[in-house]
Amino acid sequence: MPTTFTAALRAAALALGLWAGSALAHEGHDHGSEAAAPAAPPAPRGSSSSDAFELVAVARHGALTIYLDRTATNAPVTDAVIQADTPAGTAAASAQPDGSYRLDAPWSDKPGEHEVVITVTADGTSDVFPVTIDVHAPAPPGPTAAAAAWSATLAVAHDVRQHLIQRDPVALLIGGGGFVLGGLVMLLLHRRRVVPAVAVLALAAGLVFATSALAHEGRGGDHAAFVAPGSRDLAQRLPDGGVFVPKATQRLLSVRTAVTARATLPRTIELPGRVIPDPNASGVVQSSVGGRLSPPEQGFPRLGARVRQGEVLAYVTPPVQAVDVSDMRQRQGELDQQIAIVQRRVERYQKLTVSGAVAQVQLEEALDELKGLRDRRAALDRIRREPEALVAPVDGVIAEINAMTGQMAGPGAQVFLIVDPRRLFVEALSFDALSPAQTATARLADGRTLSLAYRGAGLADRSQAVPVQFAVSEAEADLRTGQFVTVLAATGTPQDGLALPRASVVRGGNGQSIVYEHTKPERFEPREVRVEPLDAERVLVLSGLSAGRRIVTQGAELLNQVR
Repeated sequence: MPTTFTAALRAAALALGLWAGSALAHEGHDHGSEAAAPAAPPAPRGSSSSDAFELVAVARHGALTIYLDRTATNAPVTDAVIQADTPAGTAAASAQPDGSYRLDAPWSDKPGEHEVVITVTADGTSDVFPVTIDVHAPAPPGPTAAAAAWSATLAVAHDVRQHLIQRDPVALLIGGGGFVLGGLVMLLLHRRRVVPAVAVLALAAGLVFATSALAHEGRGGDHAAFVAPGSRDLAQRLPDGGVFVPKATQRLLSVRTAVTARATLPRTIELPGRVIPDPNASGVVQSSVGGRLSPPEQGFPRLGARVRQGEVLAYVTPPVQAVDVSDMRQRQGELDQQIAIVQRRVERYQKLTVSGAVAQVQLEEALDELKGLRDRRAALDRIRREPEALVAPVDGVIAEINAMTGQMAGPGAQVFLIVDPRRLFVEALSFDALSPAQTATARLADGRTLSLAYRGAGLADRSQAVPVQFAVSEAEADLRTGQFVTVLAATGTPQDGLALPRASVVRGGNGQSIVYEHTKPERFEPREVRVEPLDAERVLVLSGLSAGRRIVTQGAELLNQVR
């Protein structure tokens, strides 16, 4: 009998396990993943604004933190004097290292609406900001374990009744299993086996509760739990697409705004360009004759080294061919022979001049002829021995070098390129006529900008475009020749729109250009816009935005990443 009872009990446990598994896999429920925890709501707060300032007061842990910013630019105001009329009386706020202001507010821990009038004195003016802070009461305590168990039992009974009415196979299976378990319990009790009977009853009750809790649909499982405000407020994107950003986070992200104003500005075109040296401040060092390169005493100058005009940079020793050597030797022999003849004549004239047989003029002529022949002989020797010196034609920096000891340089080959980095040009290709009076700017790949001045345009087409040259007003130290840039040149065609910094425009999830409008002290709304380039730092908003709006000019990319 004990063996039979043990086998029956194991079979009942197995059946109950199968019922529990079917309940877990019931249609319409995914219990494999946990529901996301609700985000902590922001702390109680109130806000107010004027034409000059914007104020946000946050109540947390018995203290009131006040953030004061300028309305137009959203820049923090850190040198203001703040007085507050609170339910507990008048109090002065003290400045904090993070740029906020703090005052003790034990009354903010009590639920209810608290009216606070804050007086701000800054920049020689005073503003009054009425603020209402609504502190919610904490959530009521949850039900006790006994009450929760009784409620769960009533829910199970109601659920089983509904499934039986609907003739649900799961309910019939549960009912049949319950009948079998009931008979087994009665048999065990009749034989005075109380402990096994209680164990079977407990197992059946746990199964029923688990099955009803996991398998029933649409009842009591989606109640949102109350979450208390966290120790700090978090930026989050709202269901309507707006972005809630607490003032503390705005200051960490350095969010700045500007008020839009409509204006008539010239149309701008984008041109491909590259940096070139100023022809009046650069030079090329070339060899006039072919020869072998050799360094001066201090060696070849390195790339980036600054050189002075007239400084020797290298030597070129021209090679002498065998035929040229033979001709030079023949010429040297002839000069040596003539020098010897004239030398003897000079010696003879010197002796005869003393007796007056030869005039002094003849002696001087012979001496001059001898000197000329010796100079010609020395010059011929120098041609064979002395190399050509390559000197710097201008002051500047070595931009290119093509020199190595022993290298053969052909006639006209470029050995060095010298550039003055403070005087550079930008050459662009334009398909439209540009007015010399219009301004232009250039944008580098890393976002930096250059101010350009018009210098002239060519008359010959280059790939159906006209080359236009601009001078860089203030060249940066790391700007190099050959670097590609985007030139934004203004034309004479006017157009109406709103000018905004390029940093204000970001890409939305659909690829559309958007800007963020500062609608409330801690709220930003995305606005889809259509823009055109204005210059290297600004764009022109043609549609999607009206004048007088506060638009984010710094930190828009960070706001766009808030989720």
